[in-house]
Amino acid sequence: MTQPVSPPRYDSGKAPATAPPPAWRTLAARADVRTLSLLGVLAVLIVIGGVTKPDEFLDTRNLQLVLTQASVIGVVTVGMTFVITSGGIDLSVGAIVALASVWATTVATQEYGFAGILFTALAVGVGCGLVNGLLVAYGGMVPFIATLAMLASARGLALQITDGRTQIVTVDSVLSLGERDAYVLGIPPLVLVFAVVTVIGWLVLNRTTFGRRTVAVGGNAEAARLAGIDVRRQRLYLYLLSGLCCGIAAFLLIILAGSGQNTNGNLYELDAIAAAIIGGTLLSGGRGTITGSVLGVLIFTTITDIFALNNLQSDVQQIAKGAIIVAAVLVQRRTASTT
Repeated sequence: MTQPVSPPRYDSGKAPATAPPPAWRTLAARADVRTLSLLGVLAVLIVIGGVTKPDEFLDTRNLQLVLTQASVIGVVTVGMTFVITSGGIDLSVGAIVALASVWATTVATQEYGFAGILFTALAVGVGCGLVNGLLVAYGGMVPFIATLAMLASARGLALQITDGRTQIVTVDSVLSLGERDAYVLGIPPLVLVFAVVTVIGWLVLNRTTFGRRTVAVGGNAEAARLAGIDVRRQRLYLYLLSGLCCGIAAFLLIILAGSGQNTNGNLYELDAIAAAIIGGTLLSGGRGTITGSVLGVLIFTTITDIFALNNLQSDVQQIAKGAIIVAAVLVQRRTASTT
């Protein structure tokens, strides 16, 4: 009995097809490229500052000032990154910072000293975040409208509390944190707080179930719900987190300015959103990066410092920021279209 003869094999000369790399490797590679690009932009800005104003820009005191100023808006941006990653938005962060700062610096609050000011700032921030979260998650309101209403209400309440006047802080234990004697190895306490918030935010977003749920809700809320995630509760927690970050930022601002004003936090919402966007967080949700957001904050703060040192008009500075935001969004759209 003859054995069946297998058909001859022909060598096409081509290498066998290989499986495509896992999706996480592709995302990681893109994240690395994005981070390196942001670091490159920051390095270029440092070079420009060093060339145009070498004595002033590279001075230790100026660098400490840049980091200190970045700390306040940076803490707000960390909270904003979580909200945007979930597919939401928070336009009220600047107004919450203002309300928390003036409420924490009233005469009645200052009678309780350091603990009273800190507790009040955090409580007001979390309380406002709770209202935002309830309106969005359980009230069914669009985040844009809900947080816009909070923006108007918080600004109005802050103006009513201060009656348009600046509230001076008289608690020495709070004011001393802004003095150079409180620096740790040359690092201002506000920068240390910002660093701690950044590290915690990165760990929560990238290494916890809470972070994975946040990304899932932003990517596809209905799919997340079918997977067993309580989408409404998750969104509530995210706005609570944003409010907490605003409370921390308000306390840092009190230390930095030594006062509370109803004009505090002006345009913080725009700066935080812009920093998150150029850092790589998608406005549509589903992807967020704490590292990129922090680099975005540092880029904007450095631009502001360079313009101030060179006595350039603020309108040119705003145009430069706008161009950077447009470029970042275009890069995001191009990246999304290639996935």
